[in-house]
Amino acid sequence: MAQQTFTLDEAHLLLPVLESLLKQAIQAKKLVEQVDKEFQDLNHKIFLVGGLLINIAKTATRKAERERAVQKIKDTLSEIEATGVQVKDLDIGLLDFPCIVDDGMILLCWKLGEEKIAHWHSLEEGFKGRKLIDENILKQQKKRSN
Repeated sequence: MAQQTFTLDEAHLLLPVLESLLKQAIQAKKLVEQVDKEFQDLNHKIFLVGGLLINIAKTATRKAERERAVQKIKDTLSEIEATGVQVKDLDIGLLDFPCIVDDGMILLCWKLGEEKIAHWHSLEEGFKGRKLIDENILKQQKKRSN
């Protein structure tokens, strides 16, 4: 199966939906991290005291919340990736959109909080190699859209 590619306009059209999905995944990740910290703190307290009576119902509820959040992350990331968009970093909300320019592949790069897709990088460079979208890319995209 050929890899999904996007024009800049197509990528921009997807942004509102992807941003919402990304925020859901990030929120679920924060819950997982919070519950993990609670359990880590509880384990540490049990270790220091040499044992402790714990509220089993509350602990089981938190564990179930964590498992639901883990599943939410998996489902949301799968939904994003099913569109052909690559999730590069969930912590900062980084997405890449494969794009054809000059018969070669580049990645249009967007980070949560950015108003629009304004950067790109080669397949090898990654986020640190981001460059502003230039006239050459805009011209190529106009040709592809027509």
